[in-house]
Amino acid sequence: MASITDAAHLCIDMQNIFAKGGVWETPWMERVLPVIADICARYTERTVFTRFITPQQPQDRRGQWQAYFTKWQRATRGNLAPGALDIVPQLARYSPPALVVDKPAYSAFFGSRLGHLLVERHVGTVVVSGAETDVCVLSTVLGAVDLGFRVVIVQDALCSSSDAGHDALMTMYRTRFHGQIDLVSAEELFEMWRPDQATGRTQP
Repeated sequence: MASITDAAHLCIDMQNIFAKGGVWETPWMERVLPVIADICARYTERTVFTRFITPQQPQDRRGQWQAYFTKWQRATRGNLAPGALDIVPQLARYSPPALVVDKPAYSAFFGSRLGHLLVERHVGTVVVSGAETDVCVLSTVLGAVDLGFRVVIVQDALCSSSDAGHDALMTMYRTRFHGQIDLVSAEELFEMWRPDQATGRTQP
């Protein structure tokens, strides 16, 4: 597998709302947090955190989103506890210099500045971690593929509230997108993407 030299680490929606006790608790987020924290520590300046920002009230969104947030009134900003949409503390400490990009929908590229940001930074590869494997991560990964990015998914740095959904997506990536998406472990990532390559410095 080719080395990585032009990457950004996209850490998807590791927010308090998905953590233990959150409205959308993802039970095994805690299991992957140490792995994601290690990635963030190694590539802090190349990390971009995304946050899924819910509407103030359901009426602020169109179509099926309005119906969705009518069902999930508890997740609207008018009802959430302060800080619910913040990045979890274990990762928030890396920002700055890590950047934070807010988005109104599942894909990190929809309604956000992420695409322009990556182009400005001359990014050709996106390394993906975060939550949830079969929702926001999926939508972001397919958006990245559509935009022509090489996508590297860190398998042990993803979490979902559905084991079946997670496993199905891993199978789909391997069998349907193997020409555009690489699946690696964090250990393999660290071999492929050296810190000197992440910061743009030349190895002595």
